[in-house]
Parts: sequence; C-alpha cells; structure tokens
Amino acid sequence: MNDLPQPVLVVGTGLIGTSLALALRRRGVPVQLEDRDAAAVAVAVERGAGQSRTGDDADPALVVVAVPPAATAGVVDAALARFPSAVVTDVASVKVPVLAALEATGADLARYVGGHPMAGREVSGPAAARADLLDDRAWVITPHPAATSAAVSAIQELALAVRALPVLMAAEEHDRAVAVVSHAPQVLSSLLAARLLESSETAVSIAGQGLRDMTRIAASDPSLWVEILAANAHPVSDVLTALRDDLDHLLAALDAADGVGAAALVDALRRGNAGRQRVPGKHGARPAPTVEVPVVVPDAPGELGRLFAAVADAGVSVEDVRIEHVLGRPTGVVEIAVAQGVAEPLAQALRAGGWEVRA
Repeated sequence: MNDLPQPVLVVGTGLIGTSLALALRRRGVPVQLEDRDAAAVAVAVERGAGQSRTGDDADPALVVVAVPPAATAGVVDAALARFPSAVVTDVASVKVPVLAALEATGADLARYVGGHPMAGREVSGPAAARADLLDDRAWVITPHPAATSAAVSAIQELALAVRALPVLMAAEEHDRAVAVVSHAPQVLSSLLAARLLESSETAVSIAGQGLRDMTRIAASDPSLWVEILAANAHPVSDVLTALRDDLDHLLAALDAADGVGAAALVDALRRGNAGRQRVPGKHGARPAPTVEVPVVVPDAPGELGRLFAAVADAGVSVEDVRIEHVLGRPTGVVEIAVAQGVAEPLAQALRAGGWEVRA
C-alpha cells in the first residue's frame, strides 16, 4: 500500500464509491469526497468515509470516479483536466463505451485506467455502503495501449489496498464476461420475479429458498440497470439470444412425448450441472464435492452462534451455509455444507449435543 498514490478523491458517494472510501479509510488512506448530491456526501462523511473536498485541499494523486455509467466518461474527462498530475480510474460496470468516449474527446489517456470491482448489493446509496463490500472480490482492471505502466500499477495498488483481487482484462473481454456473469443474470432474475405478479397469493406463499436465491437481485435499482444494459447492449443481447435458443430447444423437448424429448431435458440439466461446477468455490478454487447437513435452529438470538460453535468444537470446517425459514414455525433450517467425509461425524456430534439434525 506504500505505493498507492495519496490522497484519493472519490467522485460519487453511492454504494460503491462510499464502500471504497470506507475501505480506504480503514487502511488510514486520506480520502476526499465529491458528489453533486450534497446530502449523499453528508451521509458518507458521517459514516467515516472521508471529508468533503474543498478548494483548500491538496490536489488528489488518484481520482476514482464512481458515478452512473452514462455519466462516467464525462466525469473522467473532467477529472483528467482538473488534476493534470493525478491518475484517474472509474468503477463503471461497462468499459468499452467509456474508453471509446474518452478517445473521442482527445483526453490524456496515459493517466487513465478503467476498473470494475465485482461487488454490489441489491440496495443502493451511501447508507447501504460497507467497508468490507470489496473484500476478496475480483477487481477487473482494463489497461489500454495509451496507459502508462505507472497508472496501471496505481490501480492495482488501489485494489489491493481495499483487500480486493486485481484481475487484468481487455475492455472488450470484460464487457463480454460481465454480460454472462452479471448482466444477463440480472435480466433473468427480474423476468422470473415478474412472473410472480401473475401468480396467486397461495402460490407465492409456498415459495422456497430456490426462488429466493434466484430472485434476490431482482430487487436492484431499475434506473441504474437500464443504463448498464443499454451501455452493454450487444454482449448482453448475444447471451440472451443464446439463452432464447436454449429455451426453444427445451420447449420442444417438453412438447415431445417420446424419448428424444426426455433425453434433451436430461442433456440440458446435465449441462447446467457442468456449468455450475465452473463457478469458483471457497477461496476461488474449483468447487469440491460437499454434503449438506441440515440442522433445525430456533429463531432466537444467539442460536446461530451456538450452532457454529458446536461445529467448531467438532473440528469441522464449513464450506458454505444457507438458511431456510420454516413456514408457520419460529424455526429455521441451517444447511451446513461440509466435505463429504466429515458430514456423518458432524451430524453425530451435533445430535449428541442436542441439536435436531434432519436425515
């Protein structure tokens, strides 16, 4: 972190900008804040994210632009002109349009390097920011031929300073990647959640954890996502077109009353199994086979802590955990994912400790 240019100016005190500022302050980095919304700056300052920039402050050595995608290029261009010695980056979720717009203005691109921390929440604003939001998350950095090595290194240091993991990608590769792993999932989550509007209250009331998992991000801010999808329209369209083709094949298989249709369904589900295995697991490694140990837990303060203490006493490392609330009962089922070989010993240890472990 000694090589991180300081002070840092964060322009835009929304969820990502304020979370970034909080993470920098956690490391003792001096942070200046700007936003056209004075109330947002005030909330960020109150939360300890830094100080509102004034004309008396020293010029920043690093500027991070954290504004909506449609405004990003203009704010980056202005920052490059205002602070001729500063390295400037942004956190927009689409990179090609930003770089193209800056090239069109003739901006000094030697000091600009795009970036995109792969983190977020379904809620927005500085009040929702967290200092740990970027911890252990990938931070994609998109160098371009005009950028200096010093500028690229500065953004790598920025990512490391907030405990993120810097990943270098070309802007075009980044935009294709996020279309698959972020933007298309947002569209599918929203479309699935919208189906609930035509369902009865009874149907919705029996929803399980699977539906909650798949529709969580449907709560995201529509105005922000309209900008993101419009900016990355072609890559997102490519992904959705391929998904449409898959759905057409699946519909044909469902309509078929023969073995060919059943085989097509099996193939689609197995391809999904294989794709799911490519999603990074614990510590970013390929997911290892696990077994879930379902434990009934009363909905009361301290019960989760007591359960995890019991798991630790059994000498078992938790690979993942999920909580599902039980309809009509003041309890939940905590599904503890552990390595295959320790699932049964853990279940026995928990039962011996008085926990209800479901078979």
